[in-house]
Amino acid sequence: MHCSSCIYLLENLHRIEPGVKQSQVNFQSKEIFIVFNPQETSLRKVVELLAFIGYEPYISLKDTTQKKTSSYSRRQIYKIGVAGFCFSNIMMLSFPEYFSSGNIDEAVLKQTFNWLIFGLSLPVLFFSSADIFSTAWKGLRQKFLNIDAPIALAIIVTFARSYYEIIGGHGAGYLDSGTGIVFFMLVGRWFQNKTYDSFSFDRDYRSYFPLGVTVIAGGEEKNIPVTQLQKGNRIMVRHEEMIPADAVLMSPSASIDYSFVSGENAEVEKRKGELIYAGGKQMGGAIELEVIKEVSQSYITQLWNNDIFVNKKNEEKSYIHPWSRYFTIILLSIAAGALIFWSIVDVSKILPAVTSVLIVACPCSLLLSATFTYGNMLRVFGRNKLYLKNASVIEALAKINTVVFDKTGTLTQTNTAAVEYEGLPLSQQQFVMIRSVARQSSHPLSRLIAASITEQPGQLLTVNRFKEYTGKGFDAVVEEVPVKMGSAGFIKADDQFVTQDTGTSVHVVLDKIHVGKFSVKNQYRPGVQQMAGDLKKHDISRYVLSGDNDSENVNIKKIFGNDTPVRFNQSPQQKLDFIKSLQLKGSNVLMLGDGLNDAGALMQSQVGIAVSENSAQFSPASDAILDACNVSLLDKFISYAKAGKKIVTASFILSILYNIVGLSFAVQGILSPMIAAILMPASSISIVLFVSLYSSFAARNKGL
Repeated sequence: MHCSSCIYLLENLHRIEPGVKQSQVNFQSKEIFIVFNPQETSLRKVVELLAFIGYEPYISLKDTTQKKTSSYSRRQIYKIGVAGFCFSNIMMLSFPEYFSSGNIDEAVLKQTFNWLIFGLSLPVLFFSSADIFSTAWKGLRQKFLNIDAPIALAIIVTFARSYYEIIGGHGAGYLDSGTGIVFFMLVGRWFQNKTYDSFSFDRDYRSYFPLGVTVIAGGEEKNIPVTQLQKGNRIMVRHEEMIPADAVLMSPSASIDYSFVSGENAEVEKRKGELIYAGGKQMGGAIELEVIKEVSQSYITQLWNNDIFVNKKNEEKSYIHPWSRYFTIILLSIAAGALIFWSIVDVSKILPAVTSVLIVACPCSLLLSATFTYGNMLRVFGRNKLYLKNASVIEALAKINTVVFDKTGTLTQTNTAAVEYEGLPLSQQQFVMIRSVARQSSHPLSRLIAASITEQPGQLLTVNRFKEYTGKGFDAVVEEVPVKMGSAGFIKADDQFVTQDTGTSVHVVLDKIHVGKFSVKNQYRPGVQQMAGDLKKHDISRYVLSGDNDSENVNIKKIFGNDTPVRFNQSPQQKLDFIKSLQLKGSNVLMLGDGLNDAGALMQSQVGIAVSENSAQFSPASDAILDACNVSLLDKFISYAKAGKKIVTASFILSILYNIVGLSFAVQGILSPMIAAILMPASSISIVLFVSLYSSFAARNKGL
């Protein structure tokens, strides 16, 4: 898989085999994801189809435990070596022909050199160039002109004309150029594939998730990255958190939602000792699990990266894409035009003109400008801890003119805040009850409250019938005492506690008595005020939506200014509806939320970015995941994405100019086919270097 024609063929398998419903290519990692109907075809037939069209699948169980090695085997290196050896020797044997202008006095010596050249060319034709002919032929059998078709035609024309001259005793032919074509083509493709391999390495799934999981060791809880999970680890999964690895349930019971994996909304009840698969979400209180597999995170990554499992967004094709369908046809038309013209004007220039045209045109560099550019940009975003779902998000990010912020957990820090209890005096046992319930929830405020209660550290009580209401609060039963915590409206709070609200408040009801509230005074993330100002300078509209009360209105106005609309007491549905209303007015909206109760808004927006602060909550609806420490870089990310189109356009123009200049010389018959063979891979290499340097310069210029 080395060009856009390969992608087009692989993503249109359904036209060849009706049983294939969808095929999606990840060009950087050289992988394809296929959905097929087992009632209409079989896995064996799908594999045979791939092999038949020239893309034999690499299947190995080692992929689950180690990175797949480069697809270039020793056989590929041997082909380059054979082509290089034969090409260099043919060039050396051709020197007498060059220096004497074809007039060698010793006829026997001339014939000897010609036949040696003939013999050295055979391994190149039948061994080194075999893959080019094979791919071209398999494409033609499917009535598809891939990029190897004109290259194979150029090789056939060059070698056939040369063999005709040598066998007929008319001259030495063009085998130096013909073998040079094959050698430089193979070297160029090897270099390109090494470049793609580096992109694939930079985008390894372990880099995508700054998500953590709570591990229980020695009676203590600590957060570690999901990728460090090992078999035998004891982990805690809270309400609505995703199970990161296949594990055995150690708690008495669990209620698992597998809708993300299977599409079924019905919760599945699990008992102690049962196996729970990765990808499910715990819908009750916190549970303990023992990990039995280490590799399941890769499966979740596959689901997150694949549009088949979520509603599709940003499906627009790059504006360069239409060229892929017509480039080969245009190229062959130019070659046919050159053939007709020189057959009338000067027959001797037919061969150099036609072969040069077929070789010099470089559709790879033209059609993969966006791939190279966005591949490097994905690296830059990842280095700054913004992990995009795919390259199409970059184009969507470049169109953003409106940003909507969630407050809690997005603009505010979730691990630092001042928490104070106000209300009726509580016993140590009651505080332990509150902590036991609060730790069941994955909401940032609940975690802050649980961490702030220091009475009898380490002691926890059994929590039953825990149920969380997104954006409102939760209730449960602890030691047969009903406990309810949440917003004032959710618990129907007494007026005396509501009127005294000076910050974000979580009210507490114990045994149906409103005992008080926890006031949480937020600390905003450093740099957000500067970021908000930079967004305004770039004429990007800003909005703030919060599920909390308006106690933070003054602080938010200090950060964003009085001209930024702020809405409080917003439910998840209201946030989603607000995004829709902005889109109906023509806005391209970016939603920045913590992924906990913003899933609908994240999905509705053109670009949804979930902010993660070492949380195990997984948001499949998001288009990207941003490490919380880099929220202040949002304006720079948008600005860099806008620069991406300029980079693609510049590389696109460079490729167009190269093809115009190369073809203008080629059609005149004054460009050697061997020089054309050198220039073709050189153009791709130059595009790689150009976009890499340009995108890296743009990143530094934007402060990334």
